Amino acid sequence: MNIEELTLYCQSLKQVTTEILWENVLVFKVGGKMFCFVPMDEADLKMNLKCEPVEAIELRESFAAVLPGYHMNKKYWNTVLIDGSVSDSMLQRWIEKSYQLVVAKLSGCEKRRLGL
Repeated sequence: MNIEELTLYCQSLKQVTTEILWENVLVFKVGGKMFCFVPMDEADLKMNLKCEPVEAIELRESFAAVLPGYHMNKKYWNTVLIDGSVSDSMLQRWIEKSYQLVVAKLSGCEKRRLGL
């Protein structure tokens, strides 16, 4: 997966917005809340994804490419190195899970407003 494929996949999810924050970080949001972000000025492609605490630890133990979330609450966020060691389909599942975790935390009113 490259940055273009990652961007297309994230933007294919319902009601996703994209912006650049902190001068060089591509951020994907739903309902104004981040579910994925990608530093753009680093040599190696990586992304931060939200995760359930138990699953976050399991993924770190199972995949060398999954690390505690850089500059994030490590209980809920993982940094995933996109180095070819994890399949694109697995990366897409993790992105989708992160998206769903954020959607689940939105208020009922916000979900209805967004049609989610």
